[in-house]
Amino acid sequence: MKFELRGITKRFPGIVANDSVNLEVSTGEVLALIGENGAGKSTLMNVLYGIYRPDEGELRIDGTPQHFSSPADAIAAGIGMVHQHFMLVPVMTVAENVVLGVEPTGRLGTLDIDEARRMVKEVSDKYSLELDPDAVIEDLSVGVRQRVEIVKVLMRDAKIVVFDEPTAVLTPSEILEFFEIVRSLVASGRGVIFITHKLKEAITIADRINVLRRGKVVGQADPKHTTESEIAEMMVGRAVQLVVDKKTATPGAAMLQVKNLSVVEPDGRTVVDDVSFDVRVGEIVGIAGVQGNGQTELVEALAGMRRAASGSISIGDRDVSHDSPRERHAAGMAHIPEDRQRQGLVTEMSITENLVLTRYHDAEFSSGIRMKWDVAQARAKELVAAYDIRTNDPAQPASTLSGGNQQKVIVARELSRDIRLAVAAQPTRGIDVGSIEYVHAQIVKERDAGVAVLVVSTELDEVMSLSDRVLVMYRGKIVADLDPKKVSHMDIGLYMAGSRPTGAVAS
Repeated sequence: MKFELRGITKRFPGIVANDSVNLEVSTGEVLALIGENGAGKSTLMNVLYGIYRPDEGELRIDGTPQHFSSPADAIAAGIGMVHQHFMLVPVMTVAENVVLGVEPTGRLGTLDIDEARRMVKEVSDKYSLELDPDAVIEDLSVGVRQRVEIVKVLMRDAKIVVFDEPTAVLTPSEILEFFEIVRSLVASGRGVIFITHKLKEAITIADRINVLRRGKVVGQADPKHTTESEIAEMMVGRAVQLVVDKKTATPGAAMLQVKNLSVVEPDGRTVVDDVSFDVRVGEIVGIAGVQGNGQTELVEALAGMRRAASGSISIGDRDVSHDSPRERHAAGMAHIPEDRQRQGLVTEMSITENLVLTRYHDAEFSSGIRMKWDVAQARAKELVAAYDIRTNDPAQPASTLSGGNQQKVIVARELSRDIRLAVAAQPTRGIDVGSIEYVHAQIVKERDAGVAVLVVSTELDEVMSLSDRVLVMYRGKIVADLDPKKVSHMDIGLYMAGSRPTGAVAS
């Protein structure tokens, strides 16, 4: 079967998200769809999946025009989608989630749970997905939850499966397992659309690559005859430095000292368990781990957003364990939070206001009773230029910026002052290769200026390329302290999954 998007145009107020896009995918192949944030990838897939109706153009299946008014129409036509954020009910079982909406019923219309189990087992066995129908979703790893989503799609007889950033939170071994699943889908006659920003993965798994930029298809590539650099240049419109350019670190004294730190949730669960480590002046320490192993809670405790149950945190010779976020900020800590929109910005406020959000009370910007808006506006213009924030007017709301430019606002605000310690959580999550290149360069610049830097990321490539030293977190504990030059991605991936590789050299 061939699925074609012909001349798709989709407009929103003030923006053309898709501009006469042509795209096709057939069963039996993998098409990778790559582009910067705001390039129009998600909008195009939402048109394909029936969430949006195009303003112009049409969808054809084997040459026959289709008119979808909802995702139900797309599903009925053979299109399935596995979203980046899984659509599962945590307290329900695998079988209950998979049949939700198409439940087999017994007497009096009640759920036939035995038939639901049989259906799940039949599909999971056919594609070697190895699922327990009675397992509860909240007890499963991210990789297994993804398999549940795949079985949901296959149960509805999808001929084309769309994966939106499917490897974003998987370990290296889980990524390899996912690629095997994709290959089995293709071998069974399915087609796959693979949306990703990971160029290496697109080249590894795809049969064809299409690149979107500013709503248009600007290039196509054969993975067998292209490079990551060539694809990145198509995405951004210029040459991009994909390898972090940094000199060997020359660390000094410990700046951040964390000793026996524990964080306990209100329900009694210990999410950070007796953690100790140092970050020295002039070095970048990376923390690797699958999302949900205590990294978020650790960063919140370091930043003063969450109270530790025990242990201590020091910046230099000052114990800040009981200090507020503002006091830690004044002590020289910069904090780039993992969720830029919920924790890093007030998106309804202007870019200028966000750039001084943590310093509005300083004498530089405040007379005590009113803001010095002329000073704030002048400073905002300087930062917009210095940090390459793409905007025509700093008075615009932060919500009008792309994800990459929102991240640059936070980076500019946090790193443009005199700091001793930078804590960066997921610093490039969901941003494009051009913005990633820029953020990485700023982090390295701070290290070289003598700042102690802690980077927490689920992107293993990012941790490996940025860090001078790598710590691995698993179930709330630091389980390894490694030299990234002496271990492989797979070695670190095994630590992330709770195993210990043979022959890994710890520093």
